[in-house]
Formats: sequence, C-alpha cells, structure tokens
Amino acid sequence: MNLGIRDVISLLGALAVFLFGMSTMTSGLEQLASGKLAGLLEKLTDNIFKGVALGAVVAGMVHSSAATTVMCIGFVNAGILQLRQAVGVIMGANIGTTITAQILRLGDLSSDSLLLSLLKPDMLGPLLAFGGILLFSFFNGGRKKTVGRVLLGLGLLFIGIKSMETALLPLTEMEAFRQLFVQFSNPVLGIAVGALITALIQSSTASVGILQALAANGMVTFSTAIPIIMGQNIGTCITAIISSIGASRNAKRTAAVHLYFNLIGTLFFLVLLYGANGLVGLPFWEQIMDRGSIADLHSVFNIACTVLLLPFNRLLVRLVELTFPDNGTADSVSTVLDPRFLATPPVALERARTVVIQMGELALENYQTAVGLLEDYDAKRLEQLNEREERLDHMEGKLDDYLVQLSRHSLSSRESDLVSDMLHALSDFERIGDYAVNLSESASTLEEQKLRLSAEALDELHYVSAAVGEALETVVTAYRSHDPQVAFRVEPLEEVVDLITACLRERHVERLKDGSCTVDVGTQFLELLINLERISDHCSNAAVRVIQQYSDHQSLIRQDPHAYLQQLHHGNSQQFDQLFALDKAKYYEPIA
Repeated sequence: MNLGIRDVISLLGALAVFLFGMSTMTSGLEQLASGKLAGLLEKLTDNIFKGVALGAVVAGMVHSSAATTVMCIGFVNAGILQLRQAVGVIMGANIGTTITAQILRLGDLSSDSLLLSLLKPDMLGPLLAFGGILLFSFFNGGRKKTVGRVLLGLGLLFIGIKSMETALLPLTEMEAFRQLFVQFSNPVLGIAVGALITALIQSSTASVGILQALAANGMVTFSTAIPIIMGQNIGTCITAIISSIGASRNAKRTAAVHLYFNLIGTLFFLVLLYGANGLVGLPFWEQIMDRGSIADLHSVFNIACTVLLLPFNRLLVRLVELTFPDNGTADSVSTVLDPRFLATPPVALERARTVVIQMGELALENYQTAVGLLEDYDAKRLEQLNEREERLDHMEGKLDDYLVQLSRHSLSSRESDLVSDMLHALSDFERIGDYAVNLSESASTLEEQKLRLSAEALDELHYVSAAVGEALETVVTAYRSHDPQVAFRVEPLEEVVDLITACLRERHVERLKDGSCTVDVGTQFLELLINLERISDHCSNAAVRVIQQYSDHQSLIRQDPHAYLQQLHHGNSQQFDQLFALDKAKYYEPIA
C-alpha cells in the first residue's frame, strides 16, 4: 500500500513536470511566432482548403489546437475573420495538434547508434532543458530568451513523459489498477474519462502524452485507446468555450464549430468502428499499442474527421447559426480590444493601434464640427459632437486598461516602446477631443448670449483653424500609415500656428483698446485661440512619437525630443525651413 502511495505521488510530480513543460513550450512558441501567424490567419483564409492547411501549420507550430482556436475566436470577435473562414482553420488545427504525439513517439526508438540514442526522450530531454535554461537565464530578453523558453519547455516535456513512464511501471503491475483501466474500453466511460482529463488540464496534446506513457508500459489496447482519444478531442473544446464567454455572438459560434466538429466526428466513427467490430470483428481490436501507434491513431482519427466534415463546412456554419441566432443587435466596437489577444502581444498591439486611429478620427471629426459651429451654429450637430466625445472618453478608458494589462505580459523592448507610445497617443487624441468640446462651448456661449465676432476676427479664426485642422489631419494620416515623413509635416504647421496666435493676441489687445471689440466677445475670442493652440501642441506631440518609432535609439529625437524640436526651430533643418515657409505663406501672410 505504501509502495502504491509513493508511486502515485511520483506520478503526480512527473505529470506536473510534463504539463509545465507543455505550457512553457507553447507560450514560448506563441510569443516567438504569434505576430507572423496572426497575419497569416488573417490573410490566408479566403478558401476552406487554405484555411485547413493554415490551421494545421499554426497548431503544429504552437503545439496546441486550443490556442489556435482561441486565436480564431479572438479574430472573429474583433471582426477580422468571418465565421466561414474560421471553420477551415479549426478543422486544420485538429490535425496540426497531433505533431506533439508524433515527437513523443521518439521514445520507441531502439538502436545502438549514439545519434539515435540521443533522440530518445530520456537523453534528449535533459540536453534540451539544459540548453534552454542557459539561453533563458543569460539573456535579458528578445528572441534568444524566447528560444530558450521553447527548448526548456520541450526538454521538460520529454523529462516529464519519461518520469511518468517510470512512475506508472509499478502501478501497472497492481491488479486493481489493471482492472480499472480495462473498464475504459467501455466506449461511454472511455469517452467520458478522456474528455474529463482533457478538460481539467485544457490540453488534448498533454492528455495524449499521458496515454502514450501508459502505452509504454503495455497497458493500452486499441479498444481502450479509441474512446479515450475521442473523448480527448471533445474535452479540448472546453478551452474555446471558456474563451467565448462574454464575447460576441460570432465568437460563440466559432467555439460551437469546434465543439460540433469534434462531437459529430466522434459519434460517426464511434458507430462505424464499434459497429464493424460487432459485425465482423476487427483483428487489431485487442492488440497492445505503443507510443507510435497511439500517435498514429490520434493523427488518423483527426485527419479522418476533417475529411469527413470538410465537404459539409457550410452546413456546420448553418448549424451554429441556428444554435446562436441573430437578435438584430450589432456587436460593440470595443470587441476590437479582445482580451484573448493579450497572450499574443503583436496582435494585441495591432488591435490597440486600430483603436488609437479610431480615436484620432473621432477627434478630427469633432474638431471639424466645432469649427463649423462658429460659423453656422446647429444644436443637432452639437449633440452629435457630444455623443462622439462620450465615445472618445469610453475608448480612452478601455484602451488605457488594455495597454496596462498588455504591459504586464512578456514584451520585447520594441513592443514595450510601442505600448508607451500608444499610451501617450491615446492621451493626446483624448485631450484634442476635450479641446474640441471647449471650442463648441465657446460657439454655444456666443449663440446663447447673441454675441457676434467681427468679420475681421472670423477671417483670422478661419486661417488659424485651417492650419490646426491640417495639422490634425496630417497626424491622423501619419498614424494610420505609420509614415514618419508625413508626421514630419506637422511641426512646421505647429510653429505657424504659434506665430499666428501670438500675432492675433496682440491685435486683440489693440481692438479692446480702441473699443472695436467688447470684453465679452474678446473673452471668447481668447478662449478660442488658447484651445486651438493647445490642439496644435498635442498634434506636435503625437507626430513626434510617430517619428520616434522609426528612429535609431542613439538619435537625438529618441534621447531628447525637446532638444530635437529646438534644433528644428533654430534653422538646423533645410526641409523644415522650406515647409515652414510654405505654411507661413499659406496661413499667416494672408492675415499679416
């Protein structure tokens, strides 16, 4: 009895090492390749066959069908992929995930060759783990550290599987354990056990590895393995189901595709195999399986399910649409910031950048509306402006939280810089939105108090607001296109705006002195100038950050942005001087 307890404890420890290795390897592979894989998922799903191939490649690279499916759910939730595109990827993911079991079959190698001996888990595992820990420990970040994580995870995976085999050996000699395992040949019980274990550890790949460890000790027959493997395919759906909670309707449908695909495939082959065995008797039904035959069974079953259901992919989509019918409401724009993407920083950053651009476009639209209200006041347009401002504030709060959460993940130095840049950019666009509201409030005050700006003041405001508007349009374009050359156009405009506002303040004082302008009207005129100048300042801030993203770390703009701007303003850039001269002629000289 004591021997059995010690063996069970050893088995639990071996299982912990195995699962930790699987988790470490998968997270490292996702971090290493997720940016490229995310782009592939988005671009190469225009037909079902490409989707299947892509899903198999992605799942094979990250060693997880669940991770690939969750990524698909995130893309569908964000509106990047359509449901019909995700179906092929999910089917292919079930094929790609079988690669891990094929790697673990290396334990069946038997040869006196030193090279082949080194490929066996008991030799390869420690070597990979040692190499991985060296890379992981001695590099502070970047690709080499991530490669170390992958190698360490793969090494622990091999060590864990070998340790499980060792721990299971005494248990397999116990009659009670053998009798318990025989019961799993009952298809209902076998499927239930396979599904339960996989759901608990949220990895069909890991649960197949456990089955391979049992097979190495001669415990597994075909009649036992087939229902367990079928159950494992069902159990792995739990990760996608959990991931879809709180997501859009189409994201829930994507998780349902994963579940229905595995359920239908399991039921079909369950009836086919058990029916055939009952009628004619399958000669291999009670044969003992090894690691390799388990891996082959896992691969053949998943490939067969895909071949079976691939022609019916449209019916599968129709089935999940009937399960989750439309109710006429649109998905929220905030679904772009899907928490599922946080595990893949390159994708999360691209989603965050999309929202920053949307904020810039909203701020620009509100600015244009506010300036229009000064010349042609309209209460309905003012109401629309305030609604957009509420959206801006909401987006700013959501995006700020999202980027803070993202910053807690393992990021490269480049990714950390981008998070910092976006936190500043969202603040700039949100403040521009606030100043646009201030402009609209001045327009409302002038309307309510029946105050009228003089023709001269309106002409002056036209030129300065046009210069600010061009600066804001330019910085939004630069952010959308990631173009530092476009961003460089903003600073000359900002200096022209400073020149105009300084000039207009002096004129305003003269108008107050000679009585051609009242104090009430003058107060609103000054408020308008202050808000226009501040919008221009925030445009400059946002443009500088776009330029910084494409500059060398040793460059002045990265080390001291203020000194960089000072150099521009003091004639150290011929390009800047030429652009400034053009903008000055366009906006300042007509009112000078």
